[in-house]
This record gives sequence, structure tokens and C-alpha cells, in this order.
Amino acid sequence: MEYYNYLKSLHLIFVITWFAGLFYIVRLFVYQIEAADKPSPEKEILQKQYKIMTYRLWYIITWPSAILASIFAFWMLFFTEIGNAWLQMPWMHVKLGFVFVLYLYHYKCHKIFKELQNDQVKYTTNFMRLWNEGATIILFAVVFLVILKNAVNWIYGVIGIVLFSVLIMLGFKFYKRIREKK
Repeated sequence: MEYYNYLKSLHLIFVITWFAGLFYIVRLFVYQIEAADKPSPEKEILQKQYKIMTYRLWYIITWPSAILASIFAFWMLFFTEIGNAWLQMPWMHVKLGFVFVLYLYHYKCHKIFKELQNDQVKYTTNFMRLWNEGATIILFAVVFLVILKNAVNWIYGVIGIVLFSVLIMLGFKFYKRIREKK
């Protein structure tokens, strides 16, 4: 089991880079959408640059990180004694539920990425700014579950996440008003 800590370290590194990619890609989506409203030639220059940046971030950092984080998680859970024990614990079931939601979030980001690469703007910048908070909420939920290892209190955790989400929404509306005044 000596190698377990190496697996856990590698898993954590790739989870961090995966989330970093998800946080930044949506921010780049905001910039791409804003660039679509710019006059020529600024529009074409910015769109070209953002397409390159999002492509590199998505395929060189975010996707590989998601795959490697998943491989090391699978390895830990199914090929170590500790992982097998954790699979029997309710908090791990809840955590895996949030991980499933993270995969759905990642998939939706991939669809948005493909649309923007094809110059299809289907969302507003406000939607994207709000969408960016989805990964934050998932991150909070997973970290608290992993650290506290308590699925009984996950109801309180969900209430906390909802309250946190409300605070994010209020902060978003406040920031939007400040931006509109400028």
C-alpha cells in the first residue's frame, strides 16, 4: 500500500489542473462571446486568438487532466484496500454523485467549446459568468465530503452549498450592476 499515497498525490494534482482548466475555459468563453460584438478587424483578431487559446487549454490541459484524474481515482478505488473500503462508505457514494455532475458539466463545456470554435454564439456573457460558478459549487461539495468524510451531514452540506450559491448569485447581480454603471 506504499504506492497509495503516490496515487492519491497524482490524483489530486490532476484534479487541481482539471478544475483550473474548467475555471479558465469558461472565462475564455466570456471573452470569445464579447469579441463577437466587436467591430472589424478587432473582432476577427480576437476571435482567432481566443480560439487558439481555448483549443490549447481544452486539449492540452483540461481533457488530459480529467482523464488522468479519473484513471488515478479508478486505480485508487478499485485496486487498493483503502479504496475498496471507501467504496463501502456512504460519503463516497455522495462524492461520486458530485463527480458524475462534474463530468456532465465538463461535457456541456465541451459542447460550448465546439460551438464557439465554429463561431456559433448561443449564450450570453452573463450566462457564462453564472455557468462558471457551477464548477466552484461542485469543488466545494467534493472537498468538504472528502475532508469531513461524513455523508450523514451531507444534507447540511447541500443546504450550505445552496446558500453559497445564493451568495454567488447575489454577488453576480451586484457585480453586474457595477459593470452596467461603467
